Amino acid sequence: MAHERYTRTNQKLYFAGLALEALGKAEEGAAMNAQALAQAGREAVLFHLYGALLGLCHEIAGFYRLADSNAPRAQVYLTRQTLEAAPNPELAELVELAQQPETWLAQLLAAFEGLFQPPREAPAKAKHDVTTPLIQALNLDEQEPAVLQVQTLEQWRQQLKALAIRFREGLSEC
Repeated sequence: MAHERYTRTNQKLYFAGLALEALGKAEEGAAMNAQALAQAGREAVLFHLYGALLGLCHEIAGFYRLADSNAPRAQVYLTRQTLEAAPNPELAELVELAQQPETWLAQLLAAFEGLFQPPREAPAKAKHDVTTPLIQALNLDEQEPAVLQVQTLEQWRQQLKALAIRFREGLSEC
């Protein structure tokens, strides 16, 4: 493998594609552990998409010779302070995408951060008492967290891939 920064981005995009295929098979399957396989697949896709984003940030940082070109987290690059220290159009676009919550990049970053959150606890249930009524009120306002769909993850992968290709055209030193 070449020792160029872009190879890591390409590798992570490829791995995300493989994880998406595995996720699709897990969701179609009727195996006893299909739900666990699907969750593992989602987490693998998010991990590789985040790695591809970090790789793209490393490409930009290496090209512009930013002070912290080997940062271990993409969020280091996606701040206004980093952009002000070394203004460039690619980083400006990434910062803009990351800071608007409705964009695919902000949603990708939020989903990745969600991987590190503890599981939500189930609401506490009262001990069974024979004097309690048989009919219980339910709170319908509480919603289950949305599960990322394969189509959403594939869209994120395609958008990240297109962004990398477009940025590379501008970063080439021809």
